Amino acid sequence: MSRNATVLMTRQGTDMFRIRRIHDDLRPVNQTAISQVQQILRDQFPLLAQSDIDKIPELLRNQLKQGMKSILYVAENARQRIQGFALISHEADLRFCFLDYISAAKRTTGGGIGGALYEHVREEATAMGAIGIFFECLPDDPALCKDPEILKQNQARLKFYEKYGAFPIVGTAYETPVKEGDDNPPYLVFDALGQSAPLPCATARRIVRTILELRYGNLCSPEYIDRVVASFVDDPVRLRAPRYRKKPAAETRPSASRQQRIALVVNERHEIHHVRERGYVEAPVRVRSILRELDKTSLFQQYPPRTYSERFLTSTHDRDYVEYFRKVCHNLPAGQSIYPYVFPIRNSARPPKELAVRAGYFCIDTFTPLNANAWKAAKGAVDCSLTAAATILEGYRLAYALVRPPGHHAERRAFGGFCYFNNAAIAAQMLSDFGRVAILDIDYHHGNGQQVIFYKRSDVLTVSIHGHPRFAYPYFSGFEDETGEAEGVGFNMNLPLAEQITSEQYLFALGKALKRVARFKPDYLVVCVGFDTAKGDPTGTWGLNGGDFNQIGQAIGRMKLPTLLVQEGGYRTRSIGGNARNFFTGIWAASFGV
Repeated sequence: MSRNATVLMTRQGTDMFRIRRIHDDLRPVNQTAISQVQQILRDQFPLLAQSDIDKIPELLRNQLKQGMKSILYVAENARQRIQGFALISHEADLRFCFLDYISAAKRTTGGGIGGALYEHVREEATAMGAIGIFFECLPDDPALCKDPEILKQNQARLKFYEKYGAFPIVGTAYETPVKEGDDNPPYLVFDALGQSAPLPCATARRIVRTILELRYGNLCSPEYIDRVVASFVDDPVRLRAPRYRKKPAAETRPSASRQQRIALVVNERHEIHHVRERGYVEAPVRVRSILRELDKTSLFQQYPPRTYSERFLTSTHDRDYVEYFRKVCHNLPAGQSIYPYVFPIRNSARPPKELAVRAGYFCIDTFTPLNANAWKAAKGAVDCSLTAAATILEGYRLAYALVRPPGHHAERRAFGGFCYFNNAAIAAQMLSDFGRVAILDIDYHHGNGQQVIFYKRSDVLTVSIHGHPRFAYPYFSGFEDETGEAEGVGFNMNLPLAEQITSEQYLFALGKALKRVARFKPDYLVVCVGFDTAKGDPTGTWGLNGGDFNQIGQAIGRMKLPTLLVQEGGYRTRSIGGNARNFFTGIWAASFGV
């Protein structure tokens, strides 16, 4: 595993923290985090105007109101207490980032929070294609800073940034006090993010004017701004020589692990759920076949799954179903499977007493078995999906939960279609606490599970491309006129397709689905990945090939969204691995502009 200070949970003292982006102040968890960030600003920047502190929610809500896009990253521990934060502004046309504030909380300074945050900011700036990060630092020159204690702090801060290759720009009037005689005028520091290209004078002038006008237009007169901008005459711009490091800094280019790798989480317990009955195609070889092909690439960074509380199960599934599933699996002898055969729909208020008979009370078909290992494997698949979702919150652009059993047919209180818990829906529910979520299901069969779970909600969009229910499982859902209920009207979209289709027809439907996703403007995308749309799959009728899957991946990748991919179907083991490799090669290339 490569060095990465903020992937998964990072240890700081005896505590653990993760770094995630806050998109808006619309959700309670984000409101609480922003409130804590504002308190850190009050504690650590006592001279900062209250109006500047108060406007942070507005900056996030109206991203371009200030002329640049504001981005807030927080370091939070497992109890969602904010340990530190970084607020940056991104100017897309001039391709630069400005670091507005970075700080650890009052009682956590010196514990690695600041370093982890700054490394995260550097990685994100690199991913956005920035030429570098600009920020202000108070001077380490005794002639500009009279207070010895403050001077000492300034020196420590500039020493810290110097190890990343960030140096003050010299030979300009940037540190000219706005009011003559003012102490501690700031340097303008530039971090080139390890890139060797020099900073042209003309580019620097445009960037400095943007910074001064947008950030300090109320303090600096137009004449002052013109004078500072005109003082940039060196071409390229000169940076101060290293002052605190005798040896040249080590490699200062940000780690590319999250920008150019896909977080991979594999359900290592899936093999215990091996149903050997003839015709049961949901077999362990599926995962092995995919991994064998993915190993031929260098796209993935694998992480072990964490164990999550059962409260995540009941966030999307009824408690009585969860309790039944656990109890019946625990009571079954090893090696024995039972299949639903009685479906008590006439009196759902009085389920059968015998657990084996009660299976049909919670099931939608007759071919999904219950056995001693089904619970363990299904819970493991949920843990993997939640772990992969967590890596998205912590900075990965792409994450893949390679799991079995699959999950997209599992409804709020029903299992079926080889599915017990809805892995994608549970992960989407977790992500929905932090932003808007769209679920795109590209399995051959309709994603009835997430449709049922989110059918009355508007904060999670569900879209499914699948074989028409007149001939394809689950037969009873997936029609075009199923668009949602109550608050959820218009937030469920089904695209049922014919029994035989061309690649062009599929890609056209995918384009419609992605346009709907784009209109929704999600913060996160969850994709239910099924390879049973492939030629020769025993459960499907379509004929997509490796090249088609590459195009599908590229189309999804061009959305440029933080994307969680959760494995669903795909049962032709001779081709599933190659199709998976083609899909992930496509989504990776389009996501990162390769």
